[in-house]
Amino acid sequence: MARHLITSAIPYINGIKHLGNLVGSQLPADLFARYQRARGNEVMFLCSTDEHGTPAEIAAAKAGKPVAEYCAEMHAVQAEIADGFRLSFDHFGRSSSPENHALTQHFAGRLADQGLIREVSETQMYSNADGRFLPDRYIEGTCPNCGFDSARGDQCDNCTKQLDPVDLINPYSTISGSSDLEMRETKHLYLCQSQMKDQLEAWIDSKTDWPILTTSIAKKWLNDGDGLQDRGITRDLNWGIPVKKGDADWPGMEGKVFYVWFDAPIEYIACAQEWVNAGKGDNWERWWRTDKGADDVTYTQFMGKDNVPFHTLSFPSTILGSGEPWKLVDYIKSFNYLNYDGGQFSTSRGRGVFMDQALEILPADYWRWWLLSHAPESSDAEFTWENFQASVNKDLADVLGNFVSRITKFCRSKFGEVVPEGGTWGNAEQAVIDEMTTRIRAYETHMQAIEVRKAASELRAIWVIGNEYLQSAAPWSTFKENPEQAAAQVRLALNLIRIYAVLSGPFIPDAKATLLAAMHCDDDSWPDDVTAALNMLPVGHTFSVPDVLFRKITDDEREEWQTRFAGTRD
Repeated sequence: MARHLITSAIPYINGIKHLGNLVGSQLPADLFARYQRARGNEVMFLCSTDEHGTPAEIAAAKAGKPVAEYCAEMHAVQAEIADGFRLSFDHFGRSSSPENHALTQHFAGRLADQGLIREVSETQMYSNADGRFLPDRYIEGTCPNCGFDSARGDQCDNCTKQLDPVDLINPYSTISGSSDLEMRETKHLYLCQSQMKDQLEAWIDSKTDWPILTTSIAKKWLNDGDGLQDRGITRDLNWGIPVKKGDADWPGMEGKVFYVWFDAPIEYIACAQEWVNAGKGDNWERWWRTDKGADDVTYTQFMGKDNVPFHTLSFPSTILGSGEPWKLVDYIKSFNYLNYDGGQFSTSRGRGVFMDQALEILPADYWRWWLLSHAPESSDAEFTWENFQASVNKDLADVLGNFVSRITKFCRSKFGEVVPEGGTWGNAEQAVIDEMTTRIRAYETHMQAIEVRKAASELRAIWVIGNEYLQSAAPWSTFKENPEQAAAQVRLALNLIRIYAVLSGPFIPDAKATLLAAMHCDDDSWPDDVTAALNMLPVGHTFSVPDVLFRKITDDEREEWQTRFAGTRD
């Protein structure tokens, strides 16, 4: 039994996430976790809310609530929505947890002991109108690289270039809107990433199986311009993890907190500690410490491409620089952007379909199927209502749903709600077994390689096998001349339903549960041997004809949703 540690990039606490966020990290991570569990492997799937930094402060101020109260409420909201999308986290933690406070301060102390943190006196933007230093995300302006007029002080969302507030053209405070800004001196801590360059590059070079998107972004940051730069890890904020060296105070750093991009990845580890402290497990170190058993763990991270630099450079600098035996990531699956109907999804601007809105319209499986089968792996993808309607209607309703409906209703009409006896399988059935075997092995290969769209395509082809068999075997015609042979055909098709439920589970888990319940079967063992799997439901086994598995989206609905989501969220 293999052991898989899986983490999804942790979403910001500031509001409900859109479908682009979902498909960029959490949903494909869940797909992989469900697949590994289905194959009998041990899985630890972790995610959290990212609760520090300026997004939390700004959102809390907008909501008129203390930031701690706002974060607690939004964590509960995000956890409920994640459950609605059937995201199977072993634990959904919080970066504001006591565990993350202690671990972040521990890492800072270790890095300082290793000579990898330096104190820097620098000038930062100070807002006279607000009476405070402005962290990066409290400042917006025009990007000097691409001209985007709403670039943040740390990064441009449009071109992804890393920025400093002083780089922005016509900067202004996002708190007051004031452009009365000036540079004042303050002290901060920097992680000496530049000292880690050779070690990081050798580590990245050793990952020959990483996606091109991941390695190209990492290499660009390592070598472009002046190369890998030291990175500030503290901020002048009230909300966050206080700057300490382990348990000890850090002279000169009073009143400062660690930068959110320093503490957020550490929460991956702290989340496992939270898992234990929540009574869900008893040994988090066997997942995270190579001296405590994590040397046989395969660790896979899922994230959007904008998160790659921090996960290939900054977080590994923290892990490697500590000098302690922490588990490093083995594989980083990164995704491009999902755009929305001719533009961009945007949480800050409320553009697109958000996760709670999606679940109000249709159940999770509809969204899971479309998003995963159109995952933006090799390039950016685009959500359109026409494509969504076509994919749901053709793949889910016409192929999978139609197969289940046709064979269960036919069996009920001729043999009752029971697997019928009689007849034997011949060449046509053997051809189904052979093609199913080939397709399932291909499906497994794509799933293991986390080739999401290819896996979805293979799964759809597996569903098609059943429809093509029914079309060619035509048990309704066979029944007129040879009822026993028709029984054999029906028996194979009914057993296909159980196989389809198991194979489809990682993509559409509710459909899996519905189909297994309809077949009165709780055996979800993987079809390693297709012949054996096609005999899992024996003669005389009862079943129930399920309700419509997937309903079609009408043109009127599509047009209504297009209109409803044409603007921005209130």
